[in-house]
Amino acid sequence: MTVPDSLRSRLQRVRLFLCDVDGVLTDSSVFMGGGTEFKRFNIRDGLGLRLLQTSGIRVGWVSARPSLATTERATDLKIDYLHQSPEPKVQAIEALLKQAGVSWEETAYMGDDVVDLGALRRVGFAAVPADAIVEARALAQFVTTAPGGHGAVREVVDLILQAQGHWDAVIAKFAS
Repeated sequence: MTVPDSLRSRLQRVRLFLCDVDGVLTDSSVFMGGGTEFKRFNIRDGLGLRLLQTSGIRVGWVSARPSLATTERATDLKIDYLHQSPEPKVQAIEALLKQAGVSWEETAYMGDDVVDLGALRRVGFAAVPADAIVEARALAQFVTTAPGGHGAVREVVDLILQAQGHWDAVIAKFAS
C-alpha cells in the first residue's frame, strides 16, 4: 500500500496509536456462555501493533465495555495503555494523552461507532474500518478496505510505518 500524499504529514506526526476494541480489533462478535466471554482478534492486527511499539509509537485501547478477554489480549500484546470504562471516550483519552505526554494532533485513533465520534473528530489522524457507521466514516481521513476484526488495524499500522520511514526496516528484519 502506498501512503497517499494527502495523509503523509498527519501520519508522520503520530506518536500514539489508540483504538476502540469491539468492531475495530474484533468483528463486533462476543461469544458468551457459562460465565465465560470469548472474542476473536486478528493476529496480523496484533503483530502490527507490536511493530508500532518497536518503532517507538505507543499503543492504547479505549473501550466503553470492560472485558476480561480484552484485558487478556492487551496483556498478551503488551499494550501500553488500556482503558475500559463506560465513561465518555474523549475524557478517557484526554487522561491518556496527559499520561503519554502527547497532544491530540500527535495521536491516531481508530473507531467504528457512535461512542468514537468525539475522539475521531479531535485526533490528528482518524481512521475507521470499512464497516464503521456512516457518521464515523464521515469524520475519518482514512477508511480501510477491511472490516473490523479482519485486518483493518493492520492497514492503518502499515500506513503509519511507511509514512514514518520504518517499513523498510521491518521488512529487512523479517526477510533476512
